[in-house]
Amino acid sequence: MSADHVYNVLFLCTGNSARSILAESILEAEGKGRFRAFSAGSQPKGKVHPWALKTLEALGYRSSGFSSKSWDVFAKPDAPQMDFIFTVCDNAAGEACPVWIGHPATAHWGIEDPAAIEGSELDQGRAFAQAARYLKNRISLFVNLPLATIDKLALETKLHEIGRIEGSTQGKGGVA
Repeated sequence: MSADHVYNVLFLCTGNSARSILAESILEAEGKGRFRAFSAGSQPKGKVHPWALKTLEALGYRSSGFSSKSWDVFAKPDAPQMDFIFTVCDNAAGEACPVWIGHPATAHWGIEDPAAIEGSELDQGRAFAQAARYLKNRISLFVNLPLATIDKLALETKLHEIGRIEGSTQGKGGVA
């Protein structure tokens, strides 16, 4: 890892319609050109959840041009080589993933699925805003890591610690 390297980051979720889309857009902005963000799912829904786009727009992040796609797209030989892969839902973390070229650093950053919230528009909006806040907190910690100088073991430890901050589903049997 070097200071001038642009890092490729893939966010994985089962449906690739909510959390992974939020994370992709947030990293794209917060990474300030140091990161290229992507998202995918093991069983993509085929469309992005409308509340994910509304939430991104309300927070001032890019909210267009996203698609719900299979993680197989990123396992092909001509796909961008990933430096980091983060699962953001518990189901994706437990699934058999493709073999990733280059053996990127991985961690589980599970948070509850805002798309699973039933109720009023207000309830749904709150769930998506909370998910975005949890993801932004993780991403802010991640982009401030000294990637060019940290050793692999320390980096992996830090990535896993980030996954356990406020909002983590680890140990809760979280909704996926």
